[in-house]
Amino acid sequence: MNDMTPTSAERAAKLEGMGCKRKRVEDIRFVQGKGNYVDDIKLPGMLYGDLVRSPHGHARVKNIDTAKAAALPGVVAVITAETLKTVNLAWMPTLAGDTQMVLADGKVLFQNQEVAFVVAESREAAADAVELVEVEYEPLPVNVDPLKAMTDGAPMIREDLKDKTDGAHGKRKHYNHVFSWQAGDKAAADAAFAKADVTIKEMIVYPRVHPCPLETCQCVASFDKIKGELTLWGTFQAPHVIRTVGSLISKIPEHKIHVIAPDIGGGFGNKVGAYPGYICSIVASIVTGRPVKWTEDRIENLSTTAFARDFHMDVELAATKDGRVTGLRCYTIADHGAFDACANATKWPAGLFSIISGSYDFPAAHCLVDGVYTNKAPGGVAYRCSFRVTEAAYCIERAMDIMAQKLGMDPAEFRMKNLIRREQFPYTSAFGWQYDSGDYQTALKKAMESVDYKKLREEQKAKREAFKRGETRELMGIGVAFFTEIVGAGPSRACDILGIAMFDSAEIRIHPTGSGICRLGTKSQGQGHETTYAQIIATELGLPADSITVEEGNTDTAPYGLGTYGSRSTPVSGAATAMACRKIKAKAQMIAAYMLEVHDDDLEWDVDRFRVKGNPERFKTMTELAWAAYHEVPPGMEPGLEAINYYDPPNFTYPFGAYICVVDIDVDTGQTKVRRFYALDDCGTRINPMIIEGQIHGGLTEAFGIAMGQEIHYDADGNVTTASFLDYFLPTAAETPHWETDWTTTPSPHHPIGAKGVGESPNVGGVPCFSNAVNDAFAFLGSTHIQMPHDHWRTWTAAEKLGLHA
Repeated sequence: MNDMTPTSAERAAKLEGMGCKRKRVEDIRFVQGKGNYVDDIKLPGMLYGDLVRSPHGHARVKNIDTAKAAALPGVVAVITAETLKTVNLAWMPTLAGDTQMVLADGKVLFQNQEVAFVVAESREAAADAVELVEVEYEPLPVNVDPLKAMTDGAPMIREDLKDKTDGAHGKRKHYNHVFSWQAGDKAAADAAFAKADVTIKEMIVYPRVHPCPLETCQCVASFDKIKGELTLWGTFQAPHVIRTVGSLISKIPEHKIHVIAPDIGGGFGNKVGAYPGYICSIVASIVTGRPVKWTEDRIENLSTTAFARDFHMDVELAATKDGRVTGLRCYTIADHGAFDACANATKWPAGLFSIISGSYDFPAAHCLVDGVYTNKAPGGVAYRCSFRVTEAAYCIERAMDIMAQKLGMDPAEFRMKNLIRREQFPYTSAFGWQYDSGDYQTALKKAMESVDYKKLREEQKAKREAFKRGETRELMGIGVAFFTEIVGAGPSRACDILGIAMFDSAEIRIHPTGSGICRLGTKSQGQGHETTYAQIIATELGLPADSITVEEGNTDTAPYGLGTYGSRSTPVSGAATAMACRKIKAKAQMIAAYMLEVHDDDLEWDVDRFRVKGNPERFKTMTELAWAAYHEVPPGMEPGLEAINYYDPPNFTYPFGAYICVVDIDVDTGQTKVRRFYALDDCGTRINPMIIEGQIHGGLTEAFGIAMGQEIHYDADGNVTTASFLDYFLPTAAETPHWETDWTTTPSPHHPIGAKGVGESPNVGGVPCFSNAVNDAFAFLGSTHIQMPHDHWRTWTAAEKLGLHA
């Protein structure tokens, strides 16, 4: 071989395929301010929409007078529920099988609910007209406490359902009841508790929070009356789902609806569903014959679009006296707000909450979830998690700490004793989930060694003694969390939305010169898809990543897919990409065999080429084969080099991680300083380590915000008291701690490239780790559980209750 011939390793490095820290190609436009967001779209004759919203948490709408607003110069139309009834669009279906008012129909059910839609020549005119719409309300009793929703005499939220005994998920047992859902074996769990040496029981509340993406929800609707076609640009995490739902609601044939999601400034689950603003914009465009843009402001986003969490979990653990867990029970009340608009798979009204057994070998477990209606905004989306997995992880990780405390065991050692062992994989949990792969003990040991866990505990012991002697007013807390996620929704036998199986797709076309384009059914909101999908193709096909264009978000060109949320992009669409590549590679191999005059089986793959076995000097590169595919294919073969794959995964994937956090708390001010945070993640095959690290940094920052300050809070009258960033904590660089990241690699055995997904993991593991650290600081003083969020006031209050301010 010529000494100048590049080696296989050198050729692989030039491709910038999987494992390479390739720079994000998206950032070239973003850092120059050249992104193309919905609010950048300007169309000829475009109108602007704005919403009249209710000041009440619960009230009857007696009258709506739009005359003054309609008379304002620049106002084109004012739409109410009565307008929408003329086109049968006053109510719309939700992804969870419920129905939701588009505009208030008879009464309002939560503060800032949509009442009327003003359309005007300018944003300013629309905003002015909103103030002129006069609405007469009759206030009604309010309930914002889910624990009181099913009590006798509780205010009836949904009068439209008062006579319905059946809901979307079975029998309803109260007029404010949404569903009951259970998993596991109740008899086996009860038996485990009956003979347990030690038990604990705790009410653990994961408060209502909000994804609060930097870009709010917005759209531009443009209806062409001549063609009868609707084009809808919007902040959509799942464009094809929006197209299907839009067709079902509007009765416009789906082939005449064009949905385009341009660049999106963050999603985190907030942009999965359909909102009244979208429907109103569509109707307004149909009525006026002109494009209509709707852009919500921050208060609207925080107070009305899809919330997350609001799970009230009464959890119990059973164990032997030497620290082996034997049983788990959990009863949860889930607050769904005024409408059930959760973005869960149809069969899972409480999402994948039955992952609550976590990373531990529980022989018996059972959970029951009751969903209820309250006078709060609807939603229940997966805020940087996979369908209620974060709630489950927070619950089990807090419960494990509480049990360790009762047993007098170190939290890390208690976890180590109960982690599922490597030889048990594939492991079937007490809830029936089949965990694909894992090496949990290795991960936790590496985490403990990396932070010198033993030394930290010794330091904490010394500081506690100093605190007792009055030498310091600071408490040191060490939080440990070990989590397992269930992501990659999903297998069609388990997951669908509105009857559509949750597969995903990839279409790859290789051009004659060896470059190519990949179109997908997912939609990036900052995850770096244009970079990472190209890296998968680079490794699979031996073409440089820089020569691959990745497109998403246009339903006219992308193959049908279910979108991006719940860490499903790489586990599902990434798999589709790899499988489409393999179809292309198989055809390329036949072309290479024809050109080299050998049998297909006489060829072997070498990074970017097929070579003859035993004679590596005879080969054809993928670039050469791309050219040949358009003019030199074997007789009877179709020209071209392209493929499409719809991937229906055989199972979910199960990424996991071990996190350790160290905090110092001033008991006199309640201020918590995060001294150190170490995060070890195992996401299977690592496609781009730099993007993984960025995803983990972002997820941990959101976890920090949730654990240390975030809550969508309502007062007793249904007023949202945290509806702006003045009151809702969004961490900035000033507050955000330094993150230490690490990894182990345990590929998924059923995924084509062994990847598991990582985008949600740091939020899932980070929240309980922070909370465990704060709770650990107070544990030696007899405290069992302090509810989130751990802001200064609540932490000071916890110290006050323990008598530390006397």
